[in-house]
Amino acid sequence: MKKYTLDELKQMRESEDRVEFKKGQNGNVSYNGAGKDKPNERRRCILGYVVALCNEGGGSVVIGMTDSYPHKVVGTKQCENGIGQLASDIYRDLAIRPNIYELYEDEVTKTGRVLVINVPPHPTGKVFKFEDVPLMRVGEELKPMDDKTFISIIQEQEPDFSEQICEGLSIDDLDKEAIRILKEKYSRKQKNISFTSLSDVQALSDLNLIVGEKVTNAAVLLVGREEVISRIFPQAKVMLEYRNTESQIHFDSRKEFDQPFFLLIDELWKEINNRNGFVPVREGAYIFDIPFFNEEVIREIVNNAFAHRNYRYENEIVIKLYPTKFTIVNGGGLPPGVSLTNLLTVPSTPRNRLLADVLAKTGLVERSGQGIDKIFLRTLSEGKPEPDYAQTDDFSVCATLSGTIKDPGFALYIQEIQEGLPDDAKLTVFDVIALCEVRDGARRPSNREIARKLEKMGYIEKHGKTNAQFFLLPRRYYELREDSAAYSLKTDWNLIQVWAILCPFLEKYGRARRSEINKLLGDHISDKQFRKFISILKGKGLIRTEGARGQTRYYLGEKYNDLDEIINKTLSIRSSEICGKDEL
Repeated sequence: MKKYTLDELKQMRESEDRVEFKKGQNGNVSYNGAGKDKPNERRRCILGYVVALCNEGGGSVVIGMTDSYPHKVVGTKQCENGIGQLASDIYRDLAIRPNIYELYEDEVTKTGRVLVINVPPHPTGKVFKFEDVPLMRVGEELKPMDDKTFISIIQEQEPDFSEQICEGLSIDDLDKEAIRILKEKYSRKQKNISFTSLSDVQALSDLNLIVGEKVTNAAVLLVGREEVISRIFPQAKVMLEYRNTESQIHFDSRKEFDQPFFLLIDELWKEINNRNGFVPVREGAYIFDIPFFNEEVIREIVNNAFAHRNYRYENEIVIKLYPTKFTIVNGGGLPPGVSLTNLLTVPSTPRNRLLADVLAKTGLVERSGQGIDKIFLRTLSEGKPEPDYAQTDDFSVCATLSGTIKDPGFALYIQEIQEGLPDDAKLTVFDVIALCEVRDGARRPSNREIARKLEKMGYIEKHGKTNAQFFLLPRRYYELREDSAAYSLKTDWNLIQVWAILCPFLEKYGRARRSEINKLLGDHISDKQFRKFISILKGKGLIRTEGARGQTRYYLGEKYNDLDEIINKTLSIRSSEICGKDEL
C-alpha cells in the first residue's frame, strides 16, 4: 500500500480519498471503544474506523492532524512506543493486516508526529464487522452498513453465471455460422491462423465454452441457435426502438434481435447505421464526415451491456434511437465496486467473467474497464458531449450518447494531435477530458499532473500571472474553429483593450462598480494589472474615481469629453471627404 507524505495528507478529502483524520494529541483515540455505553460512541474507535475503511475498499486512519480541510499537523502520542503492537492487536481482533507508519513535521527534532494506519481493502465477498455489526462511514459518523452495500459485497463471491452449465443442451444446439465467426475473430485478434481449422468442439473447448459434452451459459448466449436462446434466455434479446423526436412516447418502429451475439452485433449496427447522419468537416482542401453515431463507440457500448448485464434479471436490453441521440438500458445495475464516480478509474471485476473473457479474446470488448475509456475518448474527441450515465440506478445501467457535434474544430484539433503521435504516446481519455475542461472555460484542468504534461507538450497554454493565471487551448485550435478573434480576445489584453471595454459601459451607464468591471474583464488581468491600467487612464484624465477603497466608483474623466469631441469632429470631416457635403 502507498505511503503518503504529510503534504499529500494535508490536501486529502475524507470522503473522496477514503481517509479518516483524528487529532489524538494525547494519545486519546480509543482502540476498541472501551468505557463507552452507547454503541454509536463505542464505534468511534480505531477498530471501528479500520472496519469501515476496509469495507469501503481500503483507506487510512490518520492520527495527529485536524479533520478540517486543509488538514494541519497537531502531533500525537498515540501508540508512541509500540506501533508494531498496534498492528498485531488489529490483526488479532479483526483478521485485518494494516500497514502502520509514522511521519514527522520536523524529521530532525522528531516533532509534529503523525500516525498513519493504512487499511487494506476487504477480500472479495467478505464483510468485516465491529461488535458483530458491519460498519460503513456516513458523513462524520460510523453507521451499520445499509442493505444495498452489504448485498453488493456478498454478491462479489457469487459463482460466474456465464460459466455454469446449461443443462439439457449439447453442441447440436449451437449455431454453426456463429461459431465460424467466433473462430475467425479469435484467429485475427490472437494472430493464430490455425485456430480457424480446429473442429468446433476443440475450438469451443479451448475457450471453455463447452466442458466435455456440456454447454455453458456463455456458449448459448454467444453462439446458440436463435430458437434455443429465445426459449432458455428470452432476456438476452435486444430491443431497438426508433423515434423521430425525443418528446414521443410511442415508437415509430421497433425491431427485436434474438440471434446469438456473434450474429446479433453486426445486424444491430447495420440497423442503427441505416439511420445515421453526419456533419461534414473541412480542413483546407480535406473534407471528412463526423457521424452522429460512431461505429466503434456503438459496438463497444452494446458489447459492454451484453457482457456485464445481470442475466438473472428477466428484462431485455432496450435501445432507444433518435436522429441525434442513443440510449441503452440493461438490467442489473453496475458491477460490484463500480459507481458513477469511478467509472473511468476502477478496474472492475466482470459480472460474467467467462463471457467477458471470450469477448475480449475475440476483440469485441476491452479488458479491465478499458471499454468505458474508449467510449469516452472517442465521443469527446469528436467534439460531442460526454456520455451520460446519470439515469443509472441499482437495478439497471442507462447510458446516453449525444450525436450532436457541438465543436467540430475540437475534433480537428484532437485528430491533428493524435495523427502526429506514435501509438504508445497518444492522448488518453484523461488527457482529452482535461482539454475539454480548458475548452469549456475552466481556469485549469482538475488534474494538475496532466495539466503540466499537456502544457509541456504545447497542447494547452498558460496565461496571466499570480491570481489571474489561467489556461487556454493554443491558437491552432481557434484557427481550426475559424475563430482566431476569440483567441485574441482571450490573450491580447492590454491598456487599449481594457479601455475599449470600459469606455462603452461608462458611456451607457455613467459609472461602474469594481464588481461590474470584474465581470466585464473576467479573469484576464490581475488586480495588480488592473490598478496599473486605471492609474494610467486616470493620469490621462480619461477615468476618474470617487469613494474609498471597497466603495470606489469609476466615471469617465474630464479629458474624455474633449477627446470625444475631437473624434466626432474628425469623423465628420472624414465623412465629408468621402461622401461629399451634399450627401451628409
